[in-house]
Amino acid sequence: MLRLTIALCFLLAGSPARAEDVVLYGAGSLKDVLTAIAADYTKKTGVAVRTSFGPSGLMRDKIEAGDKVDLFASADMGHVLKLRGDGRAAQVAMFTRNRLCAFATPQAGLTGANFAERLVDPAVKLGTSTPKADPGGDYTWEMFHRIDKARPGAFAVLDAKAQKIVGGTTAVDPANPDPIASAFGHGQINVMIGYCSGTEQRRKATPGLEAIMVPDPYAAGPEYGLALTRLDNPAAVGLAFAILSPEGQATLQRFGFAPVGLATKP
Repeated sequence: MLRLTIALCFLLAGSPARAEDVVLYGAGSLKDVLTAIAADYTKKTGVAVRTSFGPSGLMRDKIEAGDKVDLFASADMGHVLKLRGDGRAAQVAMFTRNRLCAFATPQAGLTGANFAERLVDPAVKLGTSTPKADPGGDYTWEMFHRIDKARPGAFAVLDAKAQKIVGGTTAVDPANPDPIASAFGHGQINVMIGYCSGTEQRRKATPGLEAIMVPDPYAAGPEYGLALTRLDNPAAVGLAFAILSPEGQATLQRFGFAPVGLATKP
């Protein structure tokens, strides 16, 4: 991240000022926090930021299909590295981290201590994101593999029972504004694997849910990547710098993410 920060400094110092809209694509889990950071940036600079959010894999597909985007914030470093490798991104950096949580109804009886045992129990109706389309699904399947190392045979059970509730065309109903809440409400699932940063949203949508952080032996990712697709729009460079700045990182922390660019206090 230091290399990108230095590069951004030189670009900002050497670029003539001009007002140009910025187009920002981002992972769905980043919608609230990046909307807040973009609003702060617009307030300070007068530059309009046009945003679009969705599963990272599908957003990358749109960029590869020709969508004109200045910044892409992915829930997976792999997507931004792929864009850079294909010549579609000029600079990339990891800008924050997250954790996986299991959101469970009290009836599911899920705790950190019995996590693996309960997940494979037939009484647990498990919801997930969709692998490949959504990094949340990829991280979840990596979690399944790690559970399998401790409990051989668990991967096959979890892979078979997992219901892909969100994250693309394989989801139950991609048009539903909150398919997770609907799945809980209809009794379709009683446990959902998602990002811990979404705890407040999940509890608001489904009162009474418990948030259990995935135990360390099974935890996988997430590491979020930022891609700057072009260097000739100073406003886009400025927004990237705002996300990486201490103020932007503090906003990420306030929304439940784990910042990577905040100084530690002595």
